[in-house]
Amino acid sequence: MRLLRAIGFFHGSTFLFSSIVGAGIFVSPKGILQYTSLNIPISLSIWVICALLSVMHALCIAEMGTTFPVSAAPYYFMKRSLGASIAFLKLWLTLFAYPFGLGTQSLLIASFLIQPFYAGCPAPELAKKCLALAILWSLGILNARGVTTVAWFSTISSLIKISVLCFISLTGVVLLVTGKKEAVSRFENSLDAEVPDASQIAEAILQGSYAYIGSSLLLNISGEVKDPVKTIPKSLISGISIVTVLYVLTNVSYLTVLSPQEIISSDFAAATWMDRVFPSIQWIISLAISFSVLSNTACAILSAPRIFYSAGQERQLPFIFSMLNSYHCPVVGVTKIIILSSVVIMLLKLINLIKYLMLSSLVLSEVSIIALLKLRYQEPHLHRPYKVWLPFLFGSMSFNLFLFVATMINTPTIELIYQAIFLLSGLLYYWLHSHLNQYSGFFDNLTCYLQLIFNVSPPEDNDDIFMQ
Repeated sequence: MRLLRAIGFFHGSTFLFSSIVGAGIFVSPKGILQYTSLNIPISLSIWVICALLSVMHALCIAEMGTTFPVSAAPYYFMKRSLGASIAFLKLWLTLFAYPFGLGTQSLLIASFLIQPFYAGCPAPELAKKCLALAILWSLGILNARGVTTVAWFSTISSLIKISVLCFISLTGVVLLVTGKKEAVSRFENSLDAEVPDASQIAEAILQGSYAYIGSSLLLNISGEVKDPVKTIPKSLISGISIVTVLYVLTNVSYLTVLSPQEIISSDFAAATWMDRVFPSIQWIISLAISFSVLSNTACAILSAPRIFYSAGQERQLPFIFSMLNSYHCPVVGVTKIIILSSVVIMLLKLINLIKYLMLSSLVLSEVSIIALLKLRYQEPHLHRPYKVWLPFLFGSMSFNLFLFVATMINTPTIELIYQAIFLLSGLLYYWLHSHLNQYSGFFDNLTCYLQLIFNVSPPEDNDDIFMQ
C-alpha cells in the first residue's frame, strides 16, 4: 500500500491547468482594476508580471520536487532545512488557507449555478450555501476514489475551461477588431488614466497572483508523478505560459465589452460580460464557468490532504493522516479538509479574503526559498537533478519582500496584531502537540478506531522513492 505514480506529462499539465484556472480569472479583474486606479495598460501589465513571478517561483520550488520527489515536497524540504517548528508553521497556515480558498470557490460555483433561476434579483444566501456544501462534499467523495479518477475529471474540465476562455477571448478580439467605437475609444484614452503608487501596485499584484496560486499543486503531489525530474519543470513552464496568454486575452475581452467602472462594480466580471453580449445563453456560460471552477476545487482538495499525509508520516499530525484507503488515497486528510471548509463556508468580503490568502502565500514562498538556499549551503553535494538558476532565487525573494512590505504599509495595525497572534498560536499548538505525544496510549486506541471507521492502513516504507 503506497501512493501510486500515475501522473505523467499529459495529466500533469491538465492538473496544473485545472488547479490554476478557477475563481481567479473571474474575480481578480475587479481587484486589479480597483488597485490600479482603473488604469487599463497597468492592469494588463499586472497580469503579465504576476505570470512572470509565478514562473520564477514555480521554477524555484521545482528544485524541491525533483530533489525530494515525495508528497508535499516543499513541506518535507522545509522540515529538513529549517527544522520541525518552521515546517509546522507552513502546515498551520495550510490548515486555514485551504479551507478559506475552498469555501470561496464552492460559493462561487453555487452562485453561478443558481443565479440563472433568479433573473433580475440576487439569489437567496441560504440556497447558495446549501448548494455549496453539496458541491464540496461531492468533490470530497470523488477525491476519496484516488488520484486517477481526479486526473480524468481534471482532463475533461480542462478542455471545457479552454473552450470557455477561448470563446470569451475570441469574442472580445472580434468586437475590438471590427471597430466597436466605445471599446476602441476606451483603449485609446487609457493612457490618460491616473498612475497608481507603489503600494497600490503591490496590492494589485496580490490580487492577480491569486489567479496563479494553484501552480504549486504538482509539488504537493510529486510523490505520484512519473519521472518527476522531467515532468515537473516541463509541466510548470508549458502550463503557466498557456494560462498567461488566455488570461491577458480574456481581460482584453472584458474591457472591450465593459468599462472599468462596470467591472469593479460586479462581483463576477464573466457573468456581467455574458449578460451584455449573449444574454439569451447566459445560463450555458454560467454552467460552463461553474464546471471549470469545480475542477479547480477538486484539485485543491487533492493537494491539501497530501500535505497532511506527509505531516502524518513525520509525526507532526496524528499517524492516522498518513494511512491510505483501497484507492491509495489519504482519505482521512480529505475528510478533514472538507469538514474545515464546511465550517468556513460563511466567508468574509471576497476581496479582503484574497488579500489575506496571498499574504500567507508570500510568507510561505519566502521561507521556502530561504530553506532552498540554506540546504544548498549545508549540503552542497546533495544530488539535485534540476537546479534553478541562482538569480531566479534572489529575484523571487526580492519581489516577495517588496510585495509584503508595500502591502503592510497600508494594513491597519490591528490586523497585523491578529496575524501575529495567529502565527504564535501555531507555535503554541506545536508545543502542545509535542507534549501530548508523550501520552500516546489514548491516541493509539483512537487511531485504531478511526482506522476501522475509514477502512485505511499504513503505507509501506517509501525510502526507496529517491532511487526512482
